[in-house]
Amino acid sequence: MDRTRLTALLARERDNYTRQNPRSAAAYARAEHLFGRVPMTWMNKQAAGFPLYLASARGSHVTDIDGHDYVDLCLGDTGAMAGHSPAPVVEAVTRRLAVLGGVTAMMPTEDAEWVAAELTRRFGVPRWSFSLTATDANRWAIRLARAVTSRPKILFNSYCYHGSVDESLIVVGDDGEGVSRPGNVGAPCDVTLTSRVAEFNDVDGLERQLAHGDVAAVLMEPALTNIGIVLPEPGYLAAVRTLTRQYGALLINDETHTFSAGPGGCTGAWGLTPDIVTIGKAIGGGVPIGAYGLSAELADDILSRDELDLIDMGGVGGTLAGNALSVAAARATLEQVLTDAAFTEMTALATAFTTAVTEVIEAYDLPWTISQLGARAEYRFTSPAPRDGSSSARAADAELEDYLHLYLANRGVLLTPFHNMALMSPATTAEDVDRHSEVFAAAVAELMA
Repeated sequence: MDRTRLTALLARERDNYTRQNPRSAAAYARAEHLFGRVPMTWMNKQAAGFPLYLASARGSHVTDIDGHDYVDLCLGDTGAMAGHSPAPVVEAVTRRLAVLGGVTAMMPTEDAEWVAAELTRRFGVPRWSFSLTATDANRWAIRLARAVTSRPKILFNSYCYHGSVDESLIVVGDDGEGVSRPGNVGAPCDVTLTSRVAEFNDVDGLERQLAHGDVAAVLMEPALTNIGIVLPEPGYLAAVRTLTRQYGALLINDETHTFSAGPGGCTGAWGLTPDIVTIGKAIGGGVPIGAYGLSAELADDILSRDELDLIDMGGVGGTLAGNALSVAAARATLEQVLTDAAFTEMTALATAFTTAVTEVIEAYDLPWTISQLGARAEYRFTSPAPRDGSSSARAADAELEDYLHLYLANRGVLLTPFHNMALMSPATTAEDVDRHSEVFAAAVAELMA
């Protein structure tokens, strides 16, 4: 690849982006009272200096305030995995707000038991509770694990993603031991006081850390996602389950992003048997919700302990957790939108996406790869595909990523801004995938000319 050509093409695409989106640029310039000029600072992850501003979103498309329509393969980085404003969710939320009322009443609704039963069917663990985010679900799972094991530390994979959980911001250092993840903001203490870390797919490294005897739980994604999709090697997840049992640690599967693997995420698709499952984002059809599920044995153990105050000292989520609106949205999403049949179609579209990208990579003999996790796929600028989080982080190429993101956006296709990940929804069409394939092929052709 000619890096000089890449730099020139990126500059051209940045100019085009700025010229095509004057209203978004002006809105960003006027935003003087927002920290970082955006509602959340991660919205500044844009390749051309300012974000596109949302006007409307329906199904698999979004429209910005400059009037441009986009095929949305980002889908709220999983939050809109059901598609934007799916009709059953709109109906359920409208009924809860306008007809029944009572969004927040500190009282349960019958929808909550239906959602918990459906999550049990999908993920296998039979006792569920709710939060407002997967981050909160993970925090509560960690507290429960420490409570029942009387152990202080949680073990993570290097460059994992579990929201803003403080304990999870740990990576493997040069000496093979844990260090704070670069860029960590306002850590309450040295992360090695609360956490241990091992590389994904490293069974020996995992056992070394568990052998210290102070690990309450291993909290992991069954496949890494936010550092780029890193798939488990044959036998790895079975070894994790064996070792956690051997060393007396609980196993927590965070399925927030890996839900793309199927109706029950990787847990259901691969027959996994964790002690706790956490999930968020996608199950609410765009309405904030998180959930955590416990095995029957663990739930009974926790509930039998008189010294644990699960009411006043629970410390999870606050009074809005499990609110009537969120669980109504989750019921509609799981019952009518993200169904078993929908996942079959979504995965087929992701396979078509993967096939088309592979054809371009092979046509130019590029040292790139693409990995697929059910309804999700991501291309990487390295070959072979990374086998752990640290090697995945090292494979990043910011300039090349910016070029592809801008080239696609300038021609009506959006990827997740943090990486080259595409997610299919029940509303995504073959034409949407073909649009990406066409523009991606053109971007590579110009780069390699």
